[in-house]
Amino acid sequence: MKTVKFGEREVGVGCPAWVIAEIGGNFLDVETGCRLVDLAIDCGCDAVKLQTYRAETIASRKAMYDMPNVGKASQFDLFKKYELSFEVHQAIWEYCRERGIFIFSTPSHRDDVELLERLGCAAYKIGSDDAVNLPFLREVAARGKPVLLSTGMCTLEEVRESVSTILAVNSELALLHCVTNYPCAIEDVNLMCIRRMQEEFGIPVGFSDHTLGTIASEAAVAAGAHIIEKHFTYDKNADGPDHMLSLDPTEMKEMVRNIRLIEAALGDGVKRPALGEKTTRINNRKSLVSTRTIEAGEILSEDNVAIKRPGTGIPPKYIDQVLGRSARRRIEAEEPICWEDV
Repeated sequence: MKTVKFGEREVGVGCPAWVIAEIGGNFLDVETGCRLVDLAIDCGCDAVKLQTYRAETIASRKAMYDMPNVGKASQFDLFKKYELSFEVHQAIWEYCRERGIFIFSTPSHRDDVELLERLGCAAYKIGSDDAVNLPFLREVAARGKPVLLSTGMCTLEEVRESVSTILAVNSELALLHCVTNYPCAIEDVNLMCIRRMQEEFGIPVGFSDHTLGTIASEAAVAAGAHIIEKHFTYDKNADGPDHMLSLDPTEMKEMVRNIRLIEAALGDGVKRPALGEKTTRINNRKSLVSTRTIEAGEILSEDNVAIKRPGTGIPPKYIDQVLGRSARRRIEAEEPICWEDV
């Protein structure tokens, strides 16, 4: 399986999970955006992501929402309220460079791509709403930057078509398994899709998490996710559609900590004794032990030999080769029997 490089960070098999704080939609001004960047860094996130759109190019004025996080609302009006100006983008971009954290965004139209190109955007996220928008996929892929494709609402066949479209012009592609519900119920997460897509496409696959809490993202890493994207806020009660399903700083810090612990626990998959088991193997394994004093020349039998701890003597698997042989020396009771003793 290949890896993909986002900035200086290699993503894929053998690499730590790349944790993205999605802050788009959770701020409108530079001060709040920079605050979110600071908080994301403090929480141990590897990247921050924005959403770049204009209401006029993303939604019809007749398009409506009817979802738990926004209720019934005009999509156009909601996008209009939360769209970010070029100046805000630029200020956040410059701040992220100063702070040394990777930043990229999700465009929704070719004009958005042009804006991001002006900023020197080093990678592009494609939202699930555009996952099957093949003309747009070609447009973004042709920029030659790494692409992160979210696959919410897709069938596997649709993912195949989208992947094929992107790879035809750009080999730097990673996928995100996603369920486009806000919030997503835990029983709908279907994390096994992550490994299925890894096997199918041979490229990094992560998880864009819209559930409440952190358990789905943590479980995704245990299931092999190479990337975790999670909405992030300074206050879950703030005004805006995504705050309620975002992690606050306390939750994000805990999630990142747990992900790193899970990665440490997963190891490399090679079955071998752990470093700390060296002494345990000797103390806790069993070997052939005398049940009473055995005199030199006496025959070893089931009457004077048992299998007990510790493991310093002859391993139990050799008992049939030992019984019937004579003792070379006097063996005290409860003493492990070694090869030189028989």
